[in-house]
Amino acid sequence: MVTCHPSHVTLLDALAPVDMSLLWNYKLNLTMDPKFESVAMEICKSTITEIKECSEEERGKGYLVSCLVDHRGNITEYQCHQYITKMTSIVFSDYRLICGFMDKCREDINTLRCGSINVGEKDIHSQGEVIACLEKALVREAEQQDQAHPIREECKKSIMRVAELSSDDFHLDRFLYFSCREDRERFCENTQAGEGKVYKCLFSHKFEEAMSEKCREALTTRQKLITQDYKVSYSLTKACKADLRKHRCNLDTNMPRAREARLSYLLLCLESAVHRGRTVSEDCQGEMLEYRRMLIEDFSLSPEIVLHCRGDIETHCSGLHRKGRTLHCLMRVGRGDKGSTVDGLCQSALQTLIQSADPGSDYRIDRALNEACESVIQTACKHIRSGDPMILSCLMEHLYTEKMVEDCERRLLELQYFISRDWKLDPILYKKCQGDAARLCHTHGWNETSELMPPGAVFSCLYRHAYRTEEQGRRLSRDCKVEVQRILHQRALDVKLDPDLQKRCLTDLGKWCSDKTGTGQELECLQDHLEDLLSGCGEVVGNLTELQSEDIHIEALLIRACQPVIQSHCHDVSDNQVDTGDVMECLVQNKHQKEMNSKCTVGVTHFQLIQMKDFRFSYKFKMACKEDVLKLCPNIKKKVDVVICLSTTVRNDTLQDVKEQRVSLKCRKQLRVEELEMSEDIRLEPELYDVCKTDIGRLCSNVVFGNAQMMECLKERKKQLSQQCHQRVFKLQEGEMLDPELDYQLMRVCKQMIKRFCTDVDAKNMLQCLKQNKNSELMDPKCKQMITKRQITQNTDYRLNPILRKACKADIPKFCQPILNKASDDSELEGQVIGCLKLKYADQRLSPDCEDQIRVILQESALDYRLDPQLQIHCAEEIPGLCAEEAVAQEQTGQVEECLKANLLKIKHDLCKKEVLNMLKESKADVFVDPVLHTACALDLKHQCAAVTPGRGRRESRPPVCSQPMTWGYIHLLHHLSVHSHRI
Repeated sequence: MVTCHPSHVTLLDALAPVDMSLLWNYKLNLTMDPKFESVAMEICKSTITEIKECSEEERGKGYLVSCLVDHRGNITEYQCHQYITKMTSIVFSDYRLICGFMDKCREDINTLRCGSINVGEKDIHSQGEVIACLEKALVREAEQQDQAHPIREECKKSIMRVAELSSDDFHLDRFLYFSCREDRERFCENTQAGEGKVYKCLFSHKFEEAMSEKCREALTTRQKLITQDYKVSYSLTKACKADLRKHRCNLDTNMPRAREARLSYLLLCLESAVHRGRTVSEDCQGEMLEYRRMLIEDFSLSPEIVLHCRGDIETHCSGLHRKGRTLHCLMRVGRGDKGSTVDGLCQSALQTLIQSADPGSDYRIDRALNEACESVIQTACKHIRSGDPMILSCLMEHLYTEKMVEDCERRLLELQYFISRDWKLDPILYKKCQGDAARLCHTHGWNETSELMPPGAVFSCLYRHAYRTEEQGRRLSRDCKVEVQRILHQRALDVKLDPDLQKRCLTDLGKWCSDKTGTGQELECLQDHLEDLLSGCGEVVGNLTELQSEDIHIEALLIRACQPVIQSHCHDVSDNQVDTGDVMECLVQNKHQKEMNSKCTVGVTHFQLIQMKDFRFSYKFKMACKEDVLKLCPNIKKKVDVVICLSTTVRNDTLQDVKEQRVSLKCRKQLRVEELEMSEDIRLEPELYDVCKTDIGRLCSNVVFGNAQMMECLKERKKQLSQQCHQRVFKLQEGEMLDPELDYQLMRVCKQMIKRFCTDVDAKNMLQCLKQNKNSELMDPKCKQMITKRQITQNTDYRLNPILRKACKADIPKFCQPILNKASDDSELEGQVIGCLKLKYADQRLSPDCEDQIRVILQESALDYRLDPQLQIHCAEEIPGLCAEEAVAQEQTGQVEECLKANLLKIKHDLCKKEVLNMLKESKADVFVDPVLHTACALDLKHQCAAVTPGRGRRESRPPVCSQPMTWGYIHLLHHLSVHSHRI
């Protein structure tokens, strides 16, 4: 009956209390009876010899039998094992029979009021309740700072030892056995007792709706004991015993035994071995997986979480206990997604728990994540084996895509926030980079389970070495670099996944970016406010931006948005294993292709704008020009200032015809690329943009920035601009006329015409070439219109016509100095200097080179009145009044000029009349500058004046000497000149 006792409770329930008391006394005597001790000594003779602790026990006090019970797992003799198994069922039926337990825990039992130890005072249903009371007190002590009645150390050890000894057979945990009898039958009816199998079965059903609360509570207490000492789990201890010894997980002499026994320590040590590629048995890994899942599912099993996160749980996460929901809620608060964050101790406890559970190596451990992301995994990641660490990476790659679902996105970011703070939690990264980390980051001095390792420090070290050149040395291995790039791409999706950035930029994020909650907006916001950031934040944002300029794939969202244009126009550079800024340069060059969508355009433009803040943010420019910048432009940081400094140096060296340019050839080539890119968007020239912001809002509010359209709008409304903006636009035009390749609109509109007419022409002479072919039948109308616009601009001020300026270098100060004296350096001359040179041309006083250039201008303006700014200004009323029909003609062929000449007597304003008379004077000086007259008299000129040198009025004054009759054109010329000769 005594041995039948544990599993036949109904029979025991029928016993009277006095009989129960007699039974307890009888059982106590059994363990202390010399006869039973003698039987044990006889049957277990060799076992006692082998087990040193038992051979040294004092005889006659029951200690020998209890010792053998303690070490029953080491007994190999069959008869001895059978005998001790029977005695075990007797010993564990009441705490008073366990060797030394009463002596060590008597005081704690009384202090904690766990019941009397006097025989007979407990009722028949109290078996195991005293030990259960002590176990709960032990668990509670770990979860509370205020320990009113701390359990003595020797009693703690006894409690844990009892729990350990009952770990193989759930019958031996009397309280749990009685609490879970019905649940065992409901959930685990076919599970055999022994080797901890019933415990494992019940653990797996703990959160089932049908599980009784009493059993759930008893199971949770036992799980909490396991987290304090892994040996309380029979199956885990048995499966991992050899691996623990093999990987020296219990030999850290610097650590107290209580810490070393913690489940978290065991998991960390063995997980580290797995990540390092060491062998850990499948049985042990299977057990570890179960307990890692257990830790994630029930936060209450982690005493540090209960102790340090209690307030946050009550405030934010109450009622979410099951399936890891509470833990995910805490992680969400820890990320700051609920408007507040957890304190440092709670954050540390969460990080420790994630380290112990290691969900990065197998997402299935996290049931909340697994359930939320099941549909995404089945569609986006179905090619990856279930449980593979790459599943999490696959999910991150599909973050913010159409395949991602909201609940999965939230759970994923909550988990990744903590994984990103310990590089070991990404098993692929750890496996590929552990050698590099030891070589470059000195991690070999850090214990794998030590908390001394600074969060994020190793990864920061790795990515600093990831983009080093061969000359800089100490580079990452190829495999490690691939993984570092993968992590950087993922972190770019959310600043909270970058521990260093979030820590240093916490203040700036709150100050500048509190309203930027969209995908990727926080980092963009920090980059936009780079100059305003605190030094620590500015440094980390600057370093990250510098990395992005070298490897734009780090900007995962941008690359995703730009896939169509990359595939169509940049596939040759995007396929390269190493990106050295080529992809971004290609995207900029193809920013206005039909494949370019609005998201990609905005992203590329934003990156261009950020690049202007520091020349280091343009990788190719930095690598090509860093030595030139140090030598020629020291202490200059902003890219636009560096470009101006270098381009000014190049221009000065070119103008002075120096033998050796100060700016290196490779830098000059890249400088040209940067100048061309800057010309596409006014925002890429901050000084110009800043002074013209008001004018843009007033005059060009409906115009888009790209394709140089905003700049074109300002040019067309130049007379309406504010003084500062006008000055800046004029300076810009002056530079474009010197180097037409910088005129983005001209180069874009006339791209095909340049290929047709000016393939071999130097970039500096591109506009001149286009002007010469402007009237060709093959000229594109849109390009012709753009050429005319530039001609109109050139004729407003001689400084905008570099060829004229050079040809008339001596003539301008000689003849037009009064005009220059009246004008300020920043004001436009409205064609006055060119008008002055025209008069001197008629007076035949210009130098030959200057005369040639003025003749070209006169010829062009004679066909299109818009090329004569002085005529436009002074005849502003007469042109629409007298020549309205001619002025609106699509093609200008001199109709307006002829109309004004014909209506000379009707012109009332003297200044306008003077301009028309000047045109007549110029025609008299040289018929070639009046194309209408020249065309009309072409035949006569050929026959009558072929031998006469053009210019100085010689051909107009030649008398007709041939016998042939004069053409009507020639008669018209003579009449025309005679009528107005007295006015001229």
